[in-house]
Amino acid sequence: MSRRSAVLLFAGLATMWGLSFPAITVGLRDLPPVLFAAFRYDVAAVLLLAYVGVTAAPGDRLPTERRDVSGVLAGGVFLVAANALLFIGQQTVASGVAAILQGLVPILTTLWALLLLDERLTPTGAAGVLLGFVGVALIIRPDPSNLLAADLRGKFIVLGQVVCVALGGVLVDRARPTIARAALTGWSMAVGGALLHLWSLAAGEPLLAATVSGTALGAIIYLGVFSTALAFVIYFTILERYGALETSLVAYLVPVVATVAGVVLLDESFTLATLGGFVVVFVGFALLKRRELADLVGLGEPAVGSGD
Repeated sequence: MSRRSAVLLFAGLATMWGLSFPAITVGLRDLPPVLFAAFRYDVAAVLLLAYVGVTAAPGDRLPTERRDVSGVLAGGVFLVAANALLFIGQQTVASGVAAILQGLVPILTTLWALLLLDERLTPTGAAGVLLGFVGVALIIRPDPSNLLAADLRGKFIVLGQVVCVALGGVLVDRARPTIARAALTGWSMAVGGALLHLWSLAAGEPLLAATVSGTALGAIIYLGVFSTALAFVIYFTILERYGALETSLVAYLVPVVATVAGVVLLDESFTLATLGGFVVVFVGFALLKRRELADLVGLGEPAVGSGD
């Protein structure tokens, strides 16, 4: 892969994921949140599993081993179905703020790994985790006199989604599935989509009317086709070529795209405190992964352990 191709892939992935947050906001004008999330993953699951059927070896297409099934279930519940919390939260939270909160995922993943994978954490890494939470406090800024505000509730709901996604990543890692990554993701989306439909029914969300607005349909297509199915194919391509750390840095470009798109397309606003919170979260991530980042730019000794 040439440097130009890599840059285009990174930029394309950041753009597709970044625009997903405004797309959710737009789609929520016409669609109930959990059902909207279900449709996103319905579309993505069909496309990803079709892609797997064409590209993967026969033994890599189905979750036949126990650890494959465990990985699919963990992904379906925590990485997919729990994303309904993002859709619910974005009913009252600006798309840029929701995207910025996703920057806490690597930090919370480290905490879950400490609990479930026996990872270790150095004092500097602990300082990075603490900074991450300081950044989140700046973003959420709870008002003790108005803890029932819709915007505050929405931010905590999105934060719940972030916690679940971080846990899901660790549980999938602990399961050590053997099937191809795209197959694991596709089957997880199929399972998660089914759970979302059950959740939608249990929540009493109205079924779609006979006609769906063009805006809502466009949001579903964009999220399912581009920011999920195609984006994950690009993600796996980058991951295979450059590794987990470099690929994870894309997540810190996503809030930039989402915030700019929200301001330009949706007339959203954000505060300096929110921007400062994002910077603090990134500094916390940089402290937590300082050795890996040093290796990335050729300035350090090989990293030991994922929590340092």
